[in-house]
Amino acid sequence: MSDNWLANRGQVSAVEFDPRPHLQVASMMDAAANVIMQLAIRPVGRGVLESTVESGQVMRHPVKRGRTTLTYLAVAMLGTDDERALYREAVNVSHRPVHSGPDSPVRYNAFDPDLQLWVAACLYRGFLDTLAVLGREFDEPTSEAFHRFAARLGTTLQVQEDSWPADLESFWKYWDDKVADLEIDEATRAYLKKIADLTFLPRIISLPLGRLSEFVTRGLLPTPFRTAMHYPWSGRDQRRFDRLMSLVAFTNRFVPPIAQRMPYNVLLWDLRRRVKHGRPLV
Repeated sequence: MSDNWLANRGQVSAVEFDPRPHLQVASMMDAAANVIMQLAIRPVGRGVLESTVESGQVMRHPVKRGRTTLTYLAVAMLGTDDERALYREAVNVSHRPVHSGPDSPVRYNAFDPDLQLWVAACLYRGFLDTLAVLGREFDEPTSEAFHRFAARLGTTLQVQEDSWPADLESFWKYWDDKVADLEIDEATRAYLKKIADLTFLPRIISLPLGRLSEFVTRGLLPTPFRTAMHYPWSGRDQRRFDRLMSLVAFTNRFVPPIAQRMPYNVLLWDLRRRVKHGRPLV
């Protein structure tokens, strides 16, 4: 898969872009690979490993953490400005305790907009990679419109609009510059491998699905991240992966649009229900 597959430029306003046809339930297969990319920048990795926010720890509360993350994606891509503001404040409450301490090997703060920009870039990259696997091709104006719209993945938190790369060419330069700095230490690598092979979940899930999850994760990772994780990858692996993704793309063609957009549409409905009844959002 090319690291520059969608690097085109166009002139369509982001206001004209409708993300709904491009939100795919198949994007969830990129979840572990995306977490690895996010945590490959050391301050992000250490921030997650050292976090004392009990409710946000995926190893202890995988369902809640998964719901929170996917709801963030749903709100960022589909929510109104008011809904994004509400979710921003709810996430901010969880982020306030997340900052480095005196014994932390690197400095980090969950409110750092530069770190949030990196996480947003990874989320956007995840959408691009998933759409590539599904054979979705955009013309140049739509590619640029999607890119500008994706700024919401960062601006729903503390990233300023003008911090998002201005166009796709700028995005890929930013991406390449950041990838040159990636570093995954041993503790972070061990944590991420548990996510990739599902061993943090009950054995009734990890035993039948763990090997497949790890294989798909390895396949979806761009080469520098795969190398940093010490994951092997052969020509045979690539051929098996390509056949599997072709099957996924073929099957996805027969999934009704409303089902393709799950769970994002369901989670946005749940958010609105929570707002209406005054229930916690995260």
